[in-house]
Amino acid sequence: MEKVLAAFEARQQEMVALRHDIHMHPETSYEEVRTSALVRRKLDEWGIENHAGLAGTGVVAVIRGRLPGNRAVGLRADMDALNMDETNSFGHRSTIPGKFHGCGHDGHTTMLLNAARYLSENPDFGGTVHCIFQPAEEGGAGGLRMIEEGLFEQFPCDAVYSLHNKPGVPVGKFITRVGGQLACADQWEVTFHGTGGHAGAPEKSVDLMTALAHFILGIQGIVARNVVAQESAVLTIGVIQAGSSHNVMPSKIVVTGTARCHNPEVRDLLEKRLKEVADSSAAMCLARAELDYQRGYPPLVNAQAETDKAVAAAAAVSGMENVDPNSPPINAADDFAYMAIARPGCNVMMGNGDGPEWKNNHRPDYDFNDAAIPYGSAYWVSVVNQELGQGADTQQSAA
Repeated sequence: MEKVLAAFEARQQEMVALRHDIHMHPETSYEEVRTSALVRRKLDEWGIENHAGLAGTGVVAVIRGRLPGNRAVGLRADMDALNMDETNSFGHRSTIPGKFHGCGHDGHTTMLLNAARYLSENPDFGGTVHCIFQPAEEGGAGGLRMIEEGLFEQFPCDAVYSLHNKPGVPVGKFITRVGGQLACADQWEVTFHGTGGHAGAPEKSVDLMTALAHFILGIQGIVARNVVAQESAVLTIGVIQAGSSHNVMPSKIVVTGTARCHNPEVRDLLEKRLKEVADSSAAMCLARAELDYQRGYPPLVNAQAETDKAVAAAAAVSGMENVDPNSPPINAADDFAYMAIARPGCNVMMGNGDGPEWKNNHRPDYDFNDAAIPYGSAYWVSVVNQELGQGADTQQSAA
């Protein structure tokens, strides 16, 4: 892969400029009109077949190898930004108030474009590569919408892969795992109903605050005592809406939180036990509880064979000493999970820098590390080598 890395390093200045342009013009879920047009303009410039329209702003590039082969692989990058303000002061900061590439999707888009160009110029593989530029990952389920609108019928894939940056990990290092890697992102709301009443006469009313207290303590036992110790799960309360006066017991309390886990069976358990704890907490106080459990992105589960290929691909780029094939699960979520359900696949996390200047995703002072662009781009080429046969790195077509 040395020749591949050298080719990408020769184009680094051009790719950094492209990444900075995307960063300066962030677009959020299903509004990625400019970004989508930029992706298509670059693909057209490089003579790469591309198709638009799935999920509104989605783009799929098609690159066919010149060697015999019938397999097809999907490489996915997300394009959308976050609804948040940026606090950085560098020259390529966001020019749109309230919108910001605070998760690095500008870098993801740039790396897949970079790889698509190289693969088009060096199609020494057998089969087809589908580069999937997906909108609306940040809560909009753009991946699911692309699937529902016929992604894999129009662009058949035998396997799918995703790459996401990770601050705190050195540039050039890759981490992944077989099985549940990223968590589901579910939202739940429990509403307690009672009579309300005078705070000085609780015996004449139903005290929902007591039910709330039992509930808050009770859900801590769900993870501690109902989830198998080898599994991971999180239940967190984010909002409590209760009362309006110091001397009035409320007749209604609303508690909202999130549930995260990495196993579909644990997900079912969390929903079941949340209802049971809410109902029992209410019953102890002669109150009534309702649970509204909204399932968001499912857990992202990496398949064994595709993870093995992803590890081999990363090792070819950076050496096995810079690949962790059994990293701990992460409680963030990603809608690539839907693609990994529809087709066997693997998501890999790539180092975005471990220095203090490289802040965590979704912080207002985050930025994608441009030094990672050659490594991520080369990783994509290496995945194609693993899936569709060696040879894609035997020729170099630099700037």
